[in-house]
Amino acid sequence: MTPANDKTIDLGKVLALKFKGKRIPRLAVRFLERFLRIEFINGLIASSEGEGIEFCRNVTRNLDLHITVEGLENVPADGTAYTFASNHPLGGADGVSLCGIIGEHFGSVQMTVNDFLMYVKPLAPICIPINKFGAQLRELPALLDKAFSSSDQVLIFPAGLCSRKIDGIVQDLPWTKTFVRKSIEHGRPIVPVHFIGENSRFFYRITNLSKRLGLKFNIGMACLPNEMYHSVHHSYRVIFGKPILPAELDRSRTDAQWADIIRKKVYNLE
Repeated sequence: MTPANDKTIDLGKVLALKFKGKRIPRLAVRFLERFLRIEFINGLIASSEGEGIEFCRNVTRNLDLHITVEGLENVPADGTAYTFASNHPLGGADGVSLCGIIGEHFGSVQMTVNDFLMYVKPLAPICIPINKFGAQLRELPALLDKAFSSSDQVLIFPAGLCSRKIDGIVQDLPWTKTFVRKSIEHGRPIVPVHFIGENSRFFYRITNLSKRLGLKFNIGMACLPNEMYHSVHHSYRVIFGKPILPAELDRSRTDAQWADIIRKKVYNLE
């Protein structure tokens, strides 16, 4: 087992913080550690040096992900601060690899993430935490304003959740409109990004079953560490589209309609 250090995740402590100090039975913690592949995740964290962009690139390397990048020439590295709006097919490896690609090319990046990832300390400096359990962080509007008003690139997954299999096709849930509103407000061109990849059949079966049963617990998110484990040595394509200028996002459509149009543009990038 990978020895604990100041970078790795102590699941018992994380659960205690999440559940406000309630005692979690050790047997339950051990079960969750196996289910969430904490040993694998901690080994990956411990072996990936640096933090932020460097850490993301090292995680990508240690997972032995083979990423083919296309269309990056569409996005000039001329000091412009962009919003990169991407689909979210993998729910983990895609975010890490995109941060590495964007960060290396443009020098800086911030990414919206589930707040659980803030416990991955080397990743935390470039993360904008979004709470998927219960009440949203009170600080979120201020955090988003700070990110969008900065000179950093912003990577956002407007679906908020990993892609699901809908009508037999792996695709995002409907996109939220926040990235459109914030990009217009802060004068950021939006870059559509299509990350081409899929999770396992098991993942889609379990998430669809969870939906049919009406389960409130997001079991799909709990399965994502296992999906990252099985992504090792896989190959993926990333396609960057041409930037959409804020002036193009006029009031002829609502922010929600523009979000849907940009979502369609992403899936049309082949």
